[in-house]
Amino acid sequence: MRTLSGAVVSIVSGIFILWLFFSEVALYLNVDVQPELFVDTTRGEKLKINMDVLFPKLPCAYLSVDAMDISGEHQLDVSHNIYKKRLGPDGTPLKEAPPIKDSGINAKALKDAQGADVTAPYCGSCFGAEREQGMCCNTCEEVRDAYLKKGWGFNAVGVEQCEREGFTKNLMEQQGEGCQVYGYLEVNKVAGNFHFAPGKSFQQHHMHVHDLQPFKWAEFNLSHEITRLSFGNDYPGLVNPLDKVVKLEDKGTGMFQYFIKVVPTIYESLDGAVINTNQFSVTEHYRMLAGKGEGGGHGLPGVFFMYDLSPIMVKFTEQQRSFAHFLTSVCAIVGGVFTVAGIIDSVVYRSVLSLKKKIELGKDR
Repeated sequence: MRTLSGAVVSIVSGIFILWLFFSEVALYLNVDVQPELFVDTTRGEKLKINMDVLFPKLPCAYLSVDAMDISGEHQLDVSHNIYKKRLGPDGTPLKEAPPIKDSGINAKALKDAQGADVTAPYCGSCFGAEREQGMCCNTCEEVRDAYLKKGWGFNAVGVEQCEREGFTKNLMEQQGEGCQVYGYLEVNKVAGNFHFAPGKSFQQHHMHVHDLQPFKWAEFNLSHEITRLSFGNDYPGLVNPLDKVVKLEDKGTGMFQYFIKVVPTIYESLDGAVINTNQFSVTEHYRMLAGKGEGGGHGLPGVFFMYDLSPIMVKFTEQQRSFAHFLTSVCAIVGGVFTVAGIIDSVVYRSVLSLKKKIELGKDR
């Protein structure tokens, strides 16, 4: 028997079935990613560190990028695959001057300046830092390297090579500028650190040292924005916790430290492609240095990233739900909703009949 309650239950049931059906279709079309955990047994691989960091208050001429690990490998003042872009006070890139092709003095320059013998090759002084007799330092960089290898502090004042190349003038001209450092590092797959710090780096008595002698007059503002920092290649759904992180240093100079736990990761897509990469978690700490505020400590001003690798590897595998499972779910939805709707309709129908009988009995009395 057709009833109003039956019509209402049927319409509601139909709408509910359609909603569940489209939900099941969407679930079937989506790729399911299954995680697995197991011990990382890979060996001899390199770890690729991608970076893009902005220093709005620190010039490129001040910055050095270094990496080192517990195996004893050191990469000092890295320039391979690392690029620096000078930024104006407003953060816009500046047009770079053409690189110096020959920073040494040629014979003609010697003759014009000092009346020197043009046939004699130029050999610049190392100003006492020669490691062997007859050693030449023809550029400011060579003099600086000779000083650093001796473990001496370097001051460009009075060094003819540096005055000729405008070393100090270049540092002064870049005051107020910023710097964008981007590119990648390739390091051993062991615990280590990489950092951005002012001054040229060198090893002295098995210690990592930065020469801040040329910057005694400078203030270091280590405010920075990490546009991107990742370990390895990207994969779908990857979230790097340090991307878009901004740290400001209002007064004084300090040491920013990021402690990173790198988790080796494998991502396998539906088409069988495998991406070997990493994800990571991070904690951070800031320490004010002595002389710049109360409670300061000793240390090197800079931004340090200390990383360690987890022994556990994560594997993500994309999986597609089977069509048979989809059909089974649809049949279960349709059958289940109709069964429940029938029960509801029966209960409502009997309740209405019972109510009508009670009303009629009341009228007869």
